[in-house]
Amino acid sequence: MPRGDGTGPGGQGPGTGRGMGGAGFGTGMGGGRGRMGGPMAGGPGGQCICPACSRTVPHTPGQPCSSIACPQCGKPMTRQG
Repeated sequence: MPRGDGTGPGGQGPGTGRGMGGAGFGTGMGGGRGRMGGPMAGGPGGQCICPACSRTVPHTPGQPCSSIACPQCGKPMTRQG
């Protein structure tokens, strides 16, 4: 649509994208993959693990593991998928 009058070519794709009324734009939602192409680690379940001493604690929904100090050595914990 070079002039914005709606006479341009039709969109490509299956028409399952979001935001443009499904008029052939995009390819829909991801596919259950998180940032950097890996599986999503978020969600209510899972464990927080200490990278220094490998101690694990249950993940608390709504609280990032990085804000939890390890009960054994005091280092910030990370999320374990």
